[in-house]
Amino acid sequence: MGKPLVAIVGRPNVGKSTLFNRLAGRRQAIVHDVAGTTRDRIYADVEWTGLTFTIIDTGGLDPTSTDDLIMRIRDQAEVAIAEADVVVFLTDVISGLTGLDRDVADLLHRTRQPVILAVNKCDNERRRLEAVEFYDLGLGEPLPISALHGSGTGDLLDQVVAHFPAETAAEDVDAVQVAIVGRPNVGKSSLLNAILGRERAIVSPIPGTTRDAIDTPLTWADQPVILIDTAGIRRRGRIARGVEQYGVLRALKAINRADVAVLVLDATEEATAQDAHIAGYIVESGKGIVVAVNKWDLVPDKTTYTFYEYTARITAQLKFVDYVPLVFISALTRQRVDRVLDLALGITERRSLRIPTGRLNQFLRRILRQHPPPTKKGRRLRFFYLTQPAVAPPTFVFFVNDPDLVHFSYQRYLENQLRKEFGFHGTPIRLLFRAR
Repeated sequence: MGKPLVAIVGRPNVGKSTLFNRLAGRRQAIVHDVAGTTRDRIYADVEWTGLTFTIIDTGGLDPTSTDDLIMRIRDQAEVAIAEADVVVFLTDVISGLTGLDRDVADLLHRTRQPVILAVNKCDNERRRLEAVEFYDLGLGEPLPISALHGSGTGDLLDQVVAHFPAETAAEDVDAVQVAIVGRPNVGKSSLLNAILGRERAIVSPIPGTTRDAIDTPLTWADQPVILIDTAGIRRRGRIARGVEQYGVLRALKAINRADVAVLVLDATEEATAQDAHIAGYIVESGKGIVVAVNKWDLVPDKTTYTFYEYTARITAQLKFVDYVPLVFISALTRQRVDRVLDLALGITERRSLRIPTGRLNQFLRRILRQHPPPTKKGRRLRFFYLTQPAVAPPTFVFFVNDPDLVHFSYQRYLENQLRKEFGFHGTPIRLLFRAR
């Protein structure tokens, strides 16, 4: 199953973004005293007691406001609540229990998700005692915390992970999970139907027709596969109010639980920053990736020059995924559609490839002779040992004299050589450097 989702909600200016940054371990959300600074959902992965989950920062909730911007913020927050596995309801001990807190509590009483009530800004003993006032909300015992200083956040995380749903065996563990993702109206559902040879998903020229992640099992080359069709992912500022918002979060959840994601592009349009954003999310999640350039039948002059021109252009626009295979398809005519799953299964196999330690170190000695590491401030980087502790994605640990001496360009050289030697096409690989 995918990573659990945890939504942080509350009225404006109670410190939700401060708590988000504290849990995420970095300053990702904008923190400001002006209410309403956070308008769209912001995501980050958190690890606690060996469990990894995604936290969602939301804008301030005001269920009574009729202001259009506040209503949009409320819609975003309600989407996060509906899709989350756990909800953290954050309040503010300094302001005390307010009418807006009661309105938000009424909203949360109607949800099925477990709700943890946290009282922020409890920076001293007197304020921690004052947190008992929030018992009146009827959401259980208030947990006093200080997002700014970090006190109580460990207890909060303990409560969060205690509410995670148990792993289920509903999905076929041997099946390869393939998510079909991309911007709206690039032909994701048409590709699914072309692979299956029948109308499994609704196809429409209207962007946003698919709003749920749809799972379809099949067998491909004697391998069980589950295809996941998802809603089109738009830039956060372009998400329309209403049901389409739910599709965005479900698409991200589909990527999280997939083995390989097929990023569908439109051959009649330039690759956009949003395409790069989706590709970046796939890579950050450690998933395999295939880029399927759809609507190739609409390109007027399909000469060899045009093919290489398109390849060079897309590779330049998605330059951080230059190891990814591109396939030019037409879901309408089924041209090269079979190649999509063939590539996805090949990438799944490479993601699970484990290289023997002896072979890895022979490889390391050879590439170090070919291109010795440079010096840095008069010191030379020295490599002692290489091992692979994990797969899916393949993860390699280099033991060196000083990890700070590893320059980005030399790290890229090592990654390129690993790909060339062992064929890690279409999958991210992780390189870690440890002092001996």
